[in-house]
Amino acid sequence: MEAEHGSFFTNPETWVTFAFLLVVVLGGFKVVKGISAALDKRSGKISNELDEAQRLREEAQELLAKYQAKQREALKEADEIRAHAKSEADRMLANAKAELEASLKRREQQAMDRISNLEAQAVAEVRARVAEIATQATIAMVSEKATGAKAEELVDNAIAEIKGRLN
Repeated sequence: MEAEHGSFFTNPETWVTFAFLLVVVLGGFKVVKGISAALDKRSGKISNELDEAQRLREEAQELLAKYQAKQREALKEADEIRAHAKSEADRMLANAKAELEASLKRREQQAMDRISNLEAQAVAEVRARVAEIATQATIAMVSEKATGAKAEELVDNAIAEIKGRLN
């Protein structure tokens, strides 16, 4: 057994295998340590990028929410402006209708007043003309039938009577 035991330690393949395992173990630790450090660094970088992406996503969602709120507010304001403009237009239309009606009534009243004035003027002119004709007729009649002071008295009485009837 010793021979086999001695041959194990004397066998060059054993030492090569042992040296290989030693190099692999020691070198493997350094390689694993280097790979682990690189992976840790890469993991940290990915983690930072994920954190940054998450932060940017949250900011984008906040901005989206703000812009949606602004849009809703702008739409609400536009609706209010539209409603105000409609009520203002309705009010202006009602005022214009009322002013038109008042203007038409004033013009109608002015026309009626003008017609009344012209009618009164025409009546006065007709009365004056009738009085003039009646006076001339009375003068002609009296002058044919009466003479002297009696004729003048009759003419003056007729004129006074005609004036009293026409006024």
